[in-house]
Amino acid sequence: MILNNDKALKVAEFLLQIKAVKLQPNNPFTWASGWNSPIYCDNRITLSFPNIRTFIRQGYSEAVIEYFGKPDVIAGVATGGIAQGALVAQELGLPFIYIRSSAKGHGMGNQIEGYFEKGQKVVVIEDLISTGGSSIKAIEALKDAGLDVKGLIAIFTYGFKVADENFKNANCPYVTLTNYDYLVEEALKKDYITENDLGSLREWKDQPETWKK
Repeated sequence: MILNNDKALKVAEFLLQIKAVKLQPNNPFTWASGWNSPIYCDNRITLSFPNIRTFIRQGYSEAVIEYFGKPDVIAGVATGGIAQGALVAQELGLPFIYIRSSAKGHGMGNQIEGYFEKGQKVVVIEDLISTGGSSIKAIEALKDAGLDVKGLIAIFTYGFKVADENFKNANCPYVTLTNYDYLVEEALKKDYITENDLGSLREWKDQPETWKK
């Protein structure tokens, strides 16, 4: 789900403007998974631009209330969701916790950092959704700790079918501020790409594992 069409285009415009997203269909990136990709996304860059950071923080906060109601706590997924989640928690006047990718190997051995109580309602903040794998692990950790996960919100999703399936199987709805389709639309409008690039960009979204292999 998308919070708002106009805001989705604005977020896409911001991501392109500050090069948090780069589109290179003719000079692909290689992801850690081995996939070739025409897009590289680093939403942490948004934190360095106060006006964009504010717009995104407000977008997250509106989405929390509109789709899930006010929870008891906000949780950020390490590492990209920690700063964003803390900003959202501050905006909404809520406690904040964060989830490590795995339990800490020393001290208390925590995977979830911060104070919470079993049964509390939580909304999860993520910066980016690709397959949804890391997000689902965080959601499972919260559920295992006795928290009531209402849903997850991210800045951006590539829109892969596997992500939709993973969230459906985890019984966790998710919302994003923008997505790949809005990004491509805005990139074309602002001449970051040409009409000739569209076919290749759409092929990648449909078959990312085999694109340009």
